Amino acid sequence: MTPEEIARKAKEASKALARVSTKEKNEVLLVLEGLIAHRRDFLMGENRRDVEKAERDGMAASLVERLRMTSKILGEMEASLRDVVALPDPVGDIGKLWKRPNGLLVGRMRIPIGVICIIYESRPNVTVDAFSLCFKSGNAVILKGGSEAHYSNRALFNLIVEAIQEVGLSTDCVQLVETPDRDYLYELLKLTDQVDLVIPRGGEALIRSVAEHSRVPVLKHYKGVCSIFVDEHADIDLAQKVCLNAKVQKPATCNALETMLVHRAIAPRFLPGMIDLLRDQGVYIKGCTKVAELVADVEEATEEDWYEEYLDFTLNIRIVDGLDQAVQHISTYGSEHTDAIITQDYSNAWRFVREVNSSLVLVNASTRLNDGFQLGLGAEMGISTTKLHAFGPMGLEELTVTKFIAFGEGQVRG
Repeated sequence: MTPEEIARKAKEASKALARVSTKEKNEVLLVLEGLIAHRRDFLMGENRRDVEKAERDGMAASLVERLRMTSKILGEMEASLRDVVALPDPVGDIGKLWKRPNGLLVGRMRIPIGVICIIYESRPNVTVDAFSLCFKSGNAVILKGGSEAHYSNRALFNLIVEAIQEVGLSTDCVQLVETPDRDYLYELLKLTDQVDLVIPRGGEALIRSVAEHSRVPVLKHYKGVCSIFVDEHADIDLAQKVCLNAKVQKPATCNALETMLVHRAIAPRFLPGMIDLLRDQGVYIKGCTKVAELVADVEEATEEDWYEEYLDFTLNIRIVDGLDQAVQHISTYGSEHTDAIITQDYSNAWRFVREVNSSLVLVNASTRLNDGFQLGLGAEMGISTTKLHAFGPMGLEELTVTKFIAFGEGQVRG
């Protein structure tokens, strides 16, 4: 199909989907959960084709891991579908009503955005997350995954179509773009009458390319230069556990730790042991001059390094004079994605929360927790670093907008 045909089908389907009951939407998601559970061997076999090709093509090991669908990941897909089913349907929700002096009752009602095009790389679970959230919130979705996950995305898409058909709804509400042709995608991004929102998820190059070529509004899932500040009042054991998890649990993700900021008062007691733990996990350390003086074999970080999203086993470390310098560093080099403080000091914790304006600011917890599933949204369409119209993980509510409604008894304007 041409880009115009795909977009037109999605637009027509979105009108019907906006009227589908919550019961029917949940039924589709539960059928899909069952299909994933019963077709695990098939899904993992298709994913193996993508992984083997990626390895032959020399893809970085950390990116191959993002591509891999394990039994655990499939289980998480099933759990996310159950969670989305359990969440309230935002469509039609009236969150606020107020009465004007003339007696007019005014409110705001949540409605679907319409047609959402999501463009993503590597992780096949995004196919299910994006569909489930868009479907439950009444939006048609156009899925454009990366060519590296071709077989995985196609297999999951086929199960989605099967689930929709089993409930008796139109399958046009979900479309899959399979061609790697960029011109095809760029044509799709010009169709402002059919496509209402574009959400790119992936590397910086992908997001910039989409933003430059799209006439449709773009909600950016931008890079994550995530930092943790280890305050002088930190519990060292807690800090080591949190920082290690934030860096090595899955380093090729946007919410992985890229820069560790350490208060100079705690650095001599904290850093040598912390760096040993990181190196034991294969992490390469870059640091400021003070870090290099404190710990052997640390490469001195350049100015450019502090801006870097490595998505790999490399970590920047800087010793700072205090909270003010830590906040200033994050303001200068960060990407307003995810930042955390490790401290037992109440006032420092609240100052950090107030002064760091990232999409999620944490106290004594790993940056890896900035995730829709982890934060109770069921799943996410991405982590928006754009402040219009959503900021942070995008769940069901963030995939709707509000319209004004008003109830009167003959009021007119004088």
